[in-house]
Amino acid sequence: MDKIYNLKINYEKEFEELKVIREWLISNNMVIDTSLFLHEAIKNNKRILAEGANGALLDIDHGTYPFVTSSNTTSGGVCTGLGIPPNSLETIIGVVKAYTTRVGSGPMETELKNEIGELIQQKGAEFGVTTGRKRRCGWLDLKILRKSCRINGYSSLLMTKLDILTGFEKL
Repeated sequence: MDKIYNLKINYEKEFEELKVIREWLISNNMVIDTSLFLHEAIKNNKRILAEGANGALLDIDHGTYPFVTSSNTTSGGVCTGLGIPPNSLETIIGVVKAYTTRVGSGPMETELKNEIGELIQQKGAEFGVTTGRKRRCGWLDLKILRKSCRINGYSSLLMTKLDILTGFEKL
């Protein structure tokens, strides 16, 4: 046993437990070639729904580096991450808030560093789900939205949280 971060770890015991889990996963057909599975589904005219998280400007390739995540958050991530060929993508729906938010640092041209930004934050419950960190809020940035549309090739856009802006005299 070693001591790491004041934890005692029995590596042999952990390894034996992992071998049991591995066998269970294999015997229950839970380890597969995902790209082959999805290719077969496409070939059999099955519908596949893929959801992207984060925003296009957090994408490792097209985002506002270095303020990005470590993955592809654009529609191209469906191809690179799941192994689905681009010509199989039928519909790409962009989901956009009626205002802009950002967690942490990074560029945000429309940020409202005032009581309006705070009101949007409160009304929209703009706090990180895991960390509880406040999201910075600002007006919808159409320049950024246009870039997201260009990169992703949306078939349509769905706007959320428009109700949060109810009662504002000016938008």
